[in-house]
Amino acid sequence: MTETREAGHITGTKDKDYNILWFTETCLDNVLRLETYIRDAEEAGDGELADFFRKAQAESRKGAEQGKQLLRTRLG
Repeated sequence: MTETREAGHITGTKDKDYNILWFTETCLDNVLRLETYIRDAEEAGDGELADFFRKAQAESRKGAEQGKQLLRTRLG
């Protein structure tokens, strides 16, 4: 499989900027997805698993906030 790196020539967004955007969006997506996993674990009566997912969700939320801050300083 050949990796294609376009470096912003096609999208108009440099790879490093795109990477920050991608990371932030992925963290936010994980926060939303983990909410479903927490609910599923709670409905199954598995508090340990729900807590595990809450911790993972907090870390994803933290990553998203860090990504947003970095975007503000670099693209603002």
